[in-house]
Amino acid sequence: MESDKLVIGITHGDINGIGYEVILKALNDPRVSEEFVPVIYGSSKVAGYYKKSLDFQSLNFNIINSAEQANTKRINLINCVSEEIKIEIGQSTAEAGRSSLESLERATEDLKKGVIHVLVTSPINKNNIQSDTFRFPGHTEYLENKFGEESSSLMMLISDCLRVAVATGHIPINQVSASITQDLIVKKLAILNDSLKKDFTIVRPRIAVLGLNPHAGDHGVIGHEEQDVIVPAMKKAEEQGIMCFGPYPADGFFGSDKYRKFDAVLAMYHDQGLIPFKSMAMDNGVNFTAGLPIIRTSPDHGTAYDIAGQHVASEASFLQALYLACDVYKNRKFYAEISANPLPITENRKDSRKNIIE
Repeated sequence: MESDKLVIGITHGDINGIGYEVILKALNDPRVSEEFVPVIYGSSKVAGYYKKSLDFQSLNFNIINSAEQANTKRINLINCVSEEIKIEIGQSTAEAGRSSLESLERATEDLKKGVIHVLVTSPINKNNIQSDTFRFPGHTEYLENKFGEESSSLMMLISDCLRVAVATGHIPINQVSASITQDLIVKKLAILNDSLKKDFTIVRPRIAVLGLNPHAGDHGVIGHEEQDVIVPAMKKAEEQGIMCFGPYPADGFFGSDKYRKFDAVLAMYHDQGLIPFKSMAMDNGVNFTAGLPIIRTSPDHGTAYDIAGQHVASEASFLQALYLACDVYKNRKFYAEISANPLPITENRKDSRKNIIE
């Protein structure tokens, strides 16, 4: 394949959910793929079934054996799973779990080799995908294991109005407090700050930090994590040049629209950040894995077994995942170019943060 176009690898996820429906709905408009080459890692049998079900007669697949054979003007598909696979719409099956892992493994191999440029993952079932080779609570941890180091990744949820990252990801709620350490928060703030610069072209990111306890601990009345862990960690981050503010009580922070004053928010645990995010941006939100050398995005919804096969699933979030992958790829290239030969700093610059947010 000889082209300067961006090649996006797309995993098919759980075949019994809404993955194929949103993929095909997104790619059915030929204008969507004018700027990139889609390569679906999946099954021509399953894709054909959903194409027929959706009555997309004009949508055709270019069946290939490897991403290097991709046609730049077609929707390409690599068969990764057995053609004998059984579709059971709306059901969690071991077969669906195996096929979602086979798709993911083949795509990540190609991502590592550089034959695809970015990865967009369709929703998986975190239970049926578990196996001897997949013992992770989600995509983020799997990709961190493949491409990074421990705690080197950061789960971010992105929309037009809000960016939320989580200090602790897919862990039980009773483990959150013990998992939040000064080192963890400093590391996550550094990853977030770096991503905002490189992936979103924000020169001086402003990051809001949420407290762990109700009312952010209320000066120690409702918990000490803010005073003992979060505030000292923020001071260390500030010494590294990171502009972070808080810690803010989560309820009032989102309820008063204060989030609009910041470039991103660091929540302490999964639901603290994702509940307000999905309340505001469920249809257009994107899950983005920051901190890794590779680019991966995903729609911010799950397999949605309850509406699978009913033709009512919205492709909006999947479309945004495709668009964000393109944007981040371009932004990283731009950042690398402008950072290649930086001008020397001749004088110390005063921190103007106090003039930005009162």
